[in-house]
Amino acid sequence: MKTEIISTEAGDARITWHPARKARLVLAVSHGAGGGIEARDLQALARVLPGHGVSVALVEQPWRVAGKKLAPAPKTLDAGWRGLWPALVKPGLPVISGGRSAGARVACRTAVELGAAAVLALSFPLHPPGKPEKSRADELLGSGVPTLVVQGGNDPFGKPGEFPDGSFELVEVPYGDHGFAVPKRAEITQDEAVTVITQAVLKWVGSLG
Repeated sequence: MKTEIISTEAGDARITWHPARKARLVLAVSHGAGGGIEARDLQALARVLPGHGVSVALVEQPWRVAGKKLAPAPKTLDAGWRGLWPALVKPGLPVISGGRSAGARVACRTAVELGAAAVLALSFPLHPPGKPEKSRADELLGSGVPTLVVQGGNDPFGKPGEFPDGSFELVEVPYGDHGFAVPKRAEITQDEAVTVITQAVLKWVGSLG
């Protein structure tokens, strides 16, 4: 594991690398607006994927590195992502642009511009809770590259059945909320829910060639 600080026009970002021994891809994933890279799905991907030829770069946006409580405007998030992209492509491998929640939106908005090989959208916030009329589907549909959405079955920001038809793939984590937490009464355990995520991503990455 290696950590590096990258200067961007939005401030200093931080990348924590979990390298694969014989890497063929890089998966760069950032956090959402309400948390950091300690999120259960991001940590699970960092543990599992390097053993399958995928180096994982956990990215902390400048606002998190600076210790701020609230995420800035989307254009500032995009600027931070653009600024650290050269460090992500430096290993010379195809880069999957990814993130959870707000980070997934950033990945979708910038994928074509930055030359991302694909997009991984974890807990894509299709709409604010209780406001399905304020859809962000255009960001997802406009990613322009192969895209996988992994969505909790009970995500208040958009349940799997609310997503429009499109060129993206969608995998449901049963009972999962926006953070992929499952209730104790659920028919799957928390560990099983996390395994659904990692196995879905591994299968999808394998299909990218």
